[in-house]
Amino acid sequence: MLEDQSCLVSKDCQRESNLVACMNGKEPLVNYQERELVKCKLPNKSDAFNKLEVALSLGNSSASPNEQAGNKRHAGDNSDSSSLIHAIGRDNSISCLIHCSRSDYGSVASLNRSFRSLIRSGELYKLRRENGVVEHWVYFSCQLVEWEAFDPSRGRWMHLPAMTPDECFVLADKESLAVGTELLVFGKEIFSHVIYRYSLLTNTWSSGMQMNVPRCLFGSASKGEIGILAGGCDSQGNILSSAELYNSEAGTWKTLPSMNKPRKMCSGVFIDGKFYVIGGIGGAESKRLTCGEEYDLEKGTWREIPNMSPVQANAATSDAPPLVAVVDNELYAADYADMEVRKYDKQNKAWVTIGRLPERAASMYGWGLAFRACGNRLIVIGGPKGGAEYIEVNSWVPSEGPIQWDLLGRKRSGSFVYNCAVMGC
Repeated sequence: MLEDQSCLVSKDCQRESNLVACMNGKEPLVNYQERELVKCKLPNKSDAFNKLEVALSLGNSSASPNEQAGNKRHAGDNSDSSSLIHAIGRDNSISCLIHCSRSDYGSVASLNRSFRSLIRSGELYKLRRENGVVEHWVYFSCQLVEWEAFDPSRGRWMHLPAMTPDECFVLADKESLAVGTELLVFGKEIFSHVIYRYSLLTNTWSSGMQMNVPRCLFGSASKGEIGILAGGCDSQGNILSSAELYNSEAGTWKTLPSMNKPRKMCSGVFIDGKFYVIGGIGGAESKRLTCGEEYDLEKGTWREIPNMSPVQANAATSDAPPLVAVVDNELYAADYADMEVRKYDKQNKAWVTIGRLPERAASMYGWGLAFRACGNRLIVIGGPKGGAEYIEVNSWVPSEGPIQWDLLGRKRSGSFVYNCAVMGC
């Protein structure tokens, strides 16, 4: 394994993900055949993965010669899920696994059926969440129905399997949201709204799931295994005030109390355990809304908050929804017009400019620019610009001081970012 060396992203970066795909009987995630235009650092295997290898070695060394021979013959097909790694027991085995990087899970799953079942069932990701172990990957689309994933910690780019929607869905506006181990893509087919769901556990797309009130142009955000969608438009173009909660573990939709004001083209975030809808378009004349609304999940109530939107009231209604993101329970916004980053002062309920966006944060009135929270960092994905056919992923960690953008990756693309979501699991 490469240690603290710079190298161009290659097919080796995709080895673990391909193992996951192959074990599922699916076509593996395909790495870009082109050479990437930027160098990245590939870190060591996680410490937990190294400990896992040691434990497996201990297990083999403590086994009898006949058992060792059997292990080799079966190539890791041991199905005893009660122990996983005999030498250290089930609890210690799981403790090692939940602290392994997601990038290692392909290798882990190929060891035996017990590991494979633990990962594919989703149990391991649930245990990670309960133990506060979360990794964030960025999922985005620059080619209408083609999706890529980017691991910011290891600088890895991955293709997701191809979606197979009809032509109407391909050309329609789409929204996306990552919840738990799922990526949801919302759009329209000829006669109805449709949701395509990508599962990290099986590396496949499926469709057929429906909200209680199908909609588009809504605000949304996720926290762990739940996601909330609010506002938007129904199939007749009516602006909605209704909201719904999706539970990815149960696969269910729950209708929530309606907001105080109907709105579309709004944004959603979680701050301090509460869900917020920010800005949007509403009212009798379909004007820009400067207020936000707070939903208390425990009380089941909405509260209006004046002047919470970073978008000015005189902004065109054709502009993008507010570009907002939350890191460490602090709300940030990208001002695409002035190329600035702003922070919301919760105490004074005001927006303060704190720095500049990356140079390549190009957009068309906010469209085509991704501004997302990714764990403890803000991520900006922008481009192409000035004839250069590539996009860049830039990162800033607010806890480390004033804004200083780090280039995490760059890839060839002749189009800007259509949709983007961050999956933390």
